[in-house]
Amino acid sequence: MGDSVRIKGPRRCKWKLKQSLPADRHRHLHRETDNHLDRHERWDRLEFYFVVALLHCFLFAVLVQSAPTAPPPLAFREAVERTKALVEKILTDLPTVHAATVNIQGLTLDSSSQTANLQMMVMSLGISASPVIKPLSEHFTLDMCVGRMLAGSQLYKGILGVLSERLSGLSDLKAELRDLHLHINKMKEVAKLSGTDSSDQSSVSDLAARLQDDYKVQVAVHLTLSQLRSFCHDMIRSLRNIATNTS
Repeated sequence: MGDSVRIKGPRRCKWKLKQSLPADRHRHLHRETDNHLDRHERWDRLEFYFVVALLHCFLFAVLVQSAPTAPPPLAFREAVERTKALVEKILTDLPTVHAATVNIQGLTLDSSSQTANLQMMVMSLGISASPVIKPLSEHFTLDMCVGRMLAGSQLYKGILGVLSERLSGLSDLKAELRDLHLHINKMKEVAKLSGTDSSDQSSVSDLAARLQDDYKVQVAVHLTLSQLRSFCHDMIRSLRNIATNTS
């Protein structure tokens, strides 16, 4: 009886050891498999987050490029309206100024054609042409448009300054052009534009030397007022276009 007990005891222990070894190996393999799967899952998650981040960056860039330009503030639209009102007043005053300063027969502000003699006078006096103002577009921006307006107002303010020294009746119009230049500058400041006055003032300074008699002075006044009227009409159209595009 005692021998059987001694024999069975070790056999049971040995059996239990044999049974425990496969279980340990199984748990070890299971842990390795879990770790391997965890690494794959972590990589998959990282790749997923990376792709999502790239998509967010791409969508943000697309939205920024396609988003419409924010309209200028209310102060800019008010500055546009004030400028337009002043240009309209200048247009209203031009016929009166012309009648008071030009008395050469045949030279009226409404004359649609210039004689050959007047064309030669334009060249000899060297009066600069108005800056070209176009409707707003991809190739003619608000910055460029306001810059041309500044150049034109500065040009005619300078010419009238020279002419007013030789002829009376131009002081009020010269003051209006000074105010117009200030109004356009206000538009530029409110909209934070970088448009600059690019007018050529050398022709203005040379004009005084070419005004050798009263006839040339009156011709210069006529040509200046005629060009100024066309420039003001262009400004009115442009300011309406600006108001429409920024409303």
